[in-house]
Amino acid sequence: MAPGLQKLREAIDQIDRQIVELLAERLRLVIKVGEIKLAHQLAVYDPNRERELIERVTSAATDPLTPGMVQRIFECIIRESRNLEQKHVTDSTPLPKP
Repeated sequence: MAPGLQKLREAIDQIDRQIVELLAERLRLVIKVGEIKLAHQLAVYDPNRERELIERVTSAATDPLTPGMVQRIFECIIRESRNLEQKHVTDSTPLPKP
C-alpha cells in the first residue's frame, strides 16, 4: 500500500461516520417537524423552504466543493427527508372511524 494511504482512508472513514450521525440527527428533527405539521394540518412539501435551503447551502460551498455539487447532495438529502416525513405523517394519521 502506498505510504500514508491507510491513514488518509481512516480519516475519511471517521468523517463518513460523523456524516452518518449528523444525517440521523437531521432526520430525527425532520420527524419532529412532520409531527408539528400534522398537528397543524400543514403540507409536508414546502417548496419555498426547500428553495431557501438550497440557496443557503450552495452559497456556503467552499473549495473543492462547487455550488452544483452541494445542490445535488442536498437535493438527495431533502428528497429522502421529505419521503421519511411523509411516511411518518401517513403512518401517524389516525384512520377514519367506520
